[in-house]
Amino acid sequence: MEKTLEPLFTPWKIGNLEIKNRIVLCPMGGTSLFGWMEPHHFDKDAADFFMDIAKNNAGLLITGIAPLKNLMGGQWLYKANGAFKKLKPYMDELHKTGAKLFVQLTAGFGRSFSIPNNMVPMLKNKFLGKLVKPIFDISYLCASPSELPSRWAEGVTCRAVTKREIEKMISAFAKTAKKCKDSGVDGVEIHAVHEGYLLDQFTTEYTNHRTDEYGGSFENRFRFATAVVKAIKAECGEDYPVSLRYSVVSKTKGFCEGAMPDEKFVEVGRNMKESEKAAKYLQDAGYDMLDCDNGTYDAWYWAHPPQYMPNNCNLSDVEHIRKFVDIPVVCAGKMEPEAAAKSIKAEKIDAMGVARQFLTDPHWVTKMMEGKTDDIMPCIRCHNACLCMSHYHGIANGCSMADSIHMSRCALNPQTMDGGKHDLKPAKKQKRIAIIGGGIGGMEVARVATMRGHKCTIYEKTNKLGGVFIPAAAPDFKEADKKLLEWYRKQIADMGIEVKFGTQVTDIAALDADEVVVATGAKPRKLNIPGFDKAIEAVDFLNGAKVGEKVVIIGGGSTGCEIAMQLFNDGKKPEIVESMQDLMVTNKLSLANSSFLRDFMKSNKIPVHLLSKCKQIDSDGVIIVDENGKETKLACDSVISAVGYVPAPAFKASKHVHIVGDALSVGSLRTVIWRAWDVAEKL
Repeated sequence: MEKTLEPLFTPWKIGNLEIKNRIVLCPMGGTSLFGWMEPHHFDKDAADFFMDIAKNNAGLLITGIAPLKNLMGGQWLYKANGAFKKLKPYMDELHKTGAKLFVQLTAGFGRSFSIPNNMVPMLKNKFLGKLVKPIFDISYLCASPSELPSRWAEGVTCRAVTKREIEKMISAFAKTAKKCKDSGVDGVEIHAVHEGYLLDQFTTEYTNHRTDEYGGSFENRFRFATAVVKAIKAECGEDYPVSLRYSVVSKTKGFCEGAMPDEKFVEVGRNMKESEKAAKYLQDAGYDMLDCDNGTYDAWYWAHPPQYMPNNCNLSDVEHIRKFVDIPVVCAGKMEPEAAAKSIKAEKIDAMGVARQFLTDPHWVTKMMEGKTDDIMPCIRCHNACLCMSHYHGIANGCSMADSIHMSRCALNPQTMDGGKHDLKPAKKQKRIAIIGGGIGGMEVARVATMRGHKCTIYEKTNKLGGVFIPAAAPDFKEADKKLLEWYRKQIADMGIEVKFGTQVTDIAALDADEVVVATGAKPRKLNIPGFDKAIEAVDFLNGAKVGEKVVIIGGGSTGCEIAMQLFNDGKKPEIVESMQDLMVTNKLSLANSSFLRDFMKSNKIPVHLLSKCKQIDSDGVIIVDENGKETKLACDSVISAVGYVPAPAFKASKHVHIVGDALSVGSLRTVIWRAWDVAEKL
């Protein structure tokens, strides 16, 4: 281990509880020990996940949010005696690793509840709402401090929570915390004055318009959060640790609109001046630790940073707030170990919070300690499996129910939280496997098949492994993607997998192989319009093709938006033409990612033409047609086509020929890697 990282491995205390090192697994939705959307139970998948991390040198583990009430059925968690009975022996085993564990509890979501799109009618129609209430009380789940617009569903107003409901929640916090304590849990974390969840909505003026004792003054707005910790301490004792998930600054400009890094804006939520007062106030109420970052669901990318956000994006704000409290402070948000260690050594923060890197590689702390950082599979912050709640105009939460129930899986690591589905088994018979194409899909098949005992050979027509992911990783903000490419290349080399570069396979019958895997990717989609040949393909631009000062991008998906961002950062003047009703209309992209790009376009005044189609490309511009048939000429120096791709398999599938990646179906790294595992496990 590098000497500069040593501060991460020093002990510290939360109250009287000693933690062996400064690395904290932060909570993630879907990693609750009591299940997520199912009825409360002791969740074995989550338990196995935490145990693996505990055995691999994390100091403090904080579970994903456990709602006080089941999301389905509405039963109180403190009544789940069977789950707590199983929790006690589990805690005994976990403590043998030297790690400590907190259970995170939440009052609820308020207007931030990610309403599945098919449940929106139940909020708009009172009869339908009453009909499904015994199973899924959507009105209760969305209940907010005041009547407020939903973050997810346009035209939906969330009702105000009643005083009686607040009182029941406070009591439930205390009862549940006592059950946790009696089961050997080291502490509880309250979620939260954080991220625009229910308790946070009470604290901010733009979401709290109440006129009773829970609204108005500073003390009233923080009454709910302070009452919770006081009730827990009264039930569990003053020495029982209670952490608070805390957003230092809201970074919010208004409903459904966040602020960019370094942007000058008017804060509608909690600004730093109020946060200085609030942090001390919450400490004095009884909280023993602040688990910090920034943001709200209106500025979701601060709490769930995609690649576009700066590294250590919340660190300076958290370091500042640390000056106003005497309790330990944890900082999360694209944290780099080197930066965290430096801040800890300077006593500016007390610990480093990390979440999704543990999903990608649960053993990353051990590898770092052993000096094997090159073997850590990097999280690329795509949120394609761990937080794939999508949203765009006209659609609330568009992700599938399966994804909603099984959050905190990983696009890059199918074994995470998978219930043992992808436990690798040695091949019954070693086979010779030819893999045509050395992109991510081809490399992943080779890697997994080799781990099972097969002999693999990759045939790559270029002189470099990576395929289309090489240009995809080209933008300046794709640092993690570049690291992932290097990780794959190192794994292929370390495993001794043969790679034949500069080899174009034209006849699979000539290959010395028992099985053939086709991973030849996709080809760009073309528009049948005059002048389309003048457009530069997105991949060609990412590979270095030059463009002029003013650039029109045809296609407002994630690729088109990322290109627009790169062009703007390079000092160019991009403009986007998109045929759909919003940018990034897809159910496969997390709102944490898409909202950043939408807010980036808005904040930087990048022109976006929605519901518009490209009719013609000329040498000096593009003619577009809007939804009403109106034609407009957009003058530009260059045109980039980002209208998608179509599969381009070099050979057809058969009994011993298998197609993976974009050659099968154009998608994301999640679809590429998960399909690669499905094929490699059956070879």
